[in-house]
Amino acid sequence: MAEGNAQGGKTEAFGAEVFRVRGLTKTYHSGEVEVQALRGVDFSARAGEFVVILGPSGSGKSTFLNLVGGLDSATSGQAWFLDHELTALTDAGLTRYRRDHVGFVFQFYNLVPSLTARENVRLVTEIARRPMRPEDALAMVGLQDRMDHFPAQLSGGEQQRVAIARAIAKNPEVLLCDEPTGALDSQTGIKVLQALLAVNDAVGATTLVITHNVAIADIAHRVVRFANGGIVGDAVNPTRKKAEEVSW
Repeated sequence: MAEGNAQGGKTEAFGAEVFRVRGLTKTYHSGEVEVQALRGVDFSARAGEFVVILGPSGSGKSTFLNLVGGLDSATSGQAWFLDHELTALTDAGLTRYRRDHVGFVFQFYNLVPSLTARENVRLVTEIARRPMRPEDALAMVGLQDRMDHFPAQLSGGEQQRVAIARAIAKNPEVLLCDEPTGALDSQTGIKVLQALLAVNDAVGATTLVITHNVAIADIAHRVVRFANGGIVGDAVNPTRKKAEEVSW
């Protein structure tokens, strides 16, 4: 068991190792130009951890998230999800992994405009192995009174919370978030962070959050820093702030 300090100074024990990454590299080619997006990354995360990943644009953090999320394939190295070697899976295997185990939240909400919040979430529950009720997922992010509203009737923060509800409605073991507050102001972003923390606590999904926003690091169990395609820092927060204590 790995242990870290949770909010309020309480010691929190985490579960099994969910991700194990060793020597992960990713190289892109554009004509004769070779770009090393990742350079031999080692990483691990346990069940229930909330990890914030910081780094400037081009540091490799989004490439890393895409690889552990099964959206892209590594050039070399190994990445494991539980007992599944992601770097050995076929395209079909990666599709099954994403469908059955991973919830994604991006900066842009990608909601279907002609569907209500409830119907947007139901799209995922209809193909998931062990879904929760759309109503329960929306209630978890504080939208129980907005379920039958269309995206155009919702604020940006509410739309992002619908996207979070959609991501967690499949009951994923892993929740991967790429700049989830990037398009939001501080007050609205705090509500989104509250939703992410509530989901992490209630569902126990290992949560990785990429952000440029250093202030968000204060809510994490762990903070991982990327630069030049590699991890240059990995530290446990001695104490954690609540989302409403964060401002930017």
